[in-house]
Amino acid sequence: MTKSLFDCTGKVTLVTGGNGGIGLGFARGIARMGGDIAIWARNAEKNAAAKADLEAAGAGRVMTYQVDVSSEQAIIDGYAQLLADFGRVDCVFANSGRASRSRSVLTLDASEWHDLMAVNLHGAFFTLREGAKAMVARAEAGEPGGSLVYCGSLSMVHGMAGINNYAASKGGMGAAVRGMASELGKYQIRANTIAPGYIKTGIGADAGMTEEMQARMAQVDAHFSARTPIHRPGTIEDFEGIGAYLCSDASSFHSGDTIFIDGASHIHAPYAFN
Repeated sequence: MTKSLFDCTGKVTLVTGGNGGIGLGFARGIARMGGDIAIWARNAEKNAAAKADLEAAGAGRVMTYQVDVSSEQAIIDGYAQLLADFGRVDCVFANSGRASRSRSVLTLDASEWHDLMAVNLHGAFFTLREGAKAMVARAEAGEPGGSLVYCGSLSMVHGMAGINNYAASKGGMGAAVRGMASELGKYQIRANTIAPGYIKTGIGADAGMTEEMQARMAQVDAHFSARTPIHRPGTIEDFEGIGAYLCSDASSFHSGDTIFIDGASHIHAPYAFN
């Protein structure tokens, strides 16, 4: 049988925060190409639903783990278990994160600054660092290669008032990923960032929403759609292709990049007439 261009058979991918939203979309693309998936997320019920989803999509094997990525030791222990279960890791998508609770730089206190950084910056860095260690060890044993991926944001390139800790975490990790691409290329390990635009991750489809909340979400959708050159919100399905591509050998020479999945929002001036 001829393999597809984005074949992921035999490859193991770790996705943090992979039981919903962008992480699940990324994982589903790999599953559709036959890859094995490890999910790190804290909600056991959502983990079980994600496992069923990915198995139905065609994943070779799926396992879920409850790992707190704000803890460096939990990440180290999580990799020990993952490698014991799968024997290898070929792709890591550091996707876990949270939104800023801040609305102004003037009131952004130390507690909120550091709490967000613990997940969005430190947790993502340690997740990719430990994945890189496993990939380097495999390379030194004679099998080079691997793909490190970070979930960034348009705040890496746009000034966004109030959410300074969030923007700093995304921009800082973008720089760290470029450094990884430079340092780890000799092992044929590539490192890239995905920067999403406005993405509907399922919240707007919640049947439990009141009519008022549904109307509000419709207004938000219309607002962003009108300002996006491709006039619609993004969906988690928009991340399936990039997930399969970055996991597969088709991306073996693609490294050090920030890939925008945003309907061209990052290059579209807010004062444009259309």
